[in-house]
Amino acid sequence: SEWIAIPGSLEAIARLSRADYRVVVATNQSGIARGLYDMETLNRIHQKMAKALGEQGGRIDAIFFCPHGPDDNCDCRKPKPGLLHEIKDRLKVELAGVPLVGDSLRDLECAEAVGALPILVRTGKGPRTLPQLENAQAAGKLLGTVVFDDLAAFTESLLRGDLEDAIAASRG
Repeated sequence: SEWIAIPGSLEAIARLSRADYRVVVATNQSGIARGLYDMETLNRIHQKMAKALGEQGGRIDAIFFCPHGPDDNCDCRKPKPGLLHEIKDRLKVELAGVPLVGDSLRDLECAEAVGALPILVRTGKGPRTLPQLENAQAAGKLLGTVVFDDLAAFTESLLRGDLEDAIAASRG
């Protein structure tokens, strides 16, 4: 029920906002289903995020979340793509080739399922996810995933215009 920004992430999102990128959050929130927190608490966390980001000159354009638990068999819990389909439909955007940044294998699998570009950051759960990604790639999955140290490094690459080079390098 607490949110602490990863160093550099607010500034990175603010840079994306100033460059007119739409920033959308897609998040699993099974704590609601498990009774660890309620919607009021989740809304407070989202407000805290928005306020902190606003202080840096950035914004989150939308937040989509799955409140279900792992055993609820819903379509919106990542790695299933339901949440991203909802984003596509509600915001009227195409997801093919759009960078989807995450720190878990679920995020990457979800991105791949909708044709988005899976981006792994080595922050948050990223260090634990890296070996899982390597195993998936050895099995021929998630081969298009690009890895960055953090959101700031991804943002720098995107805004500098060399994300395509990073994609090509990741594919060998």
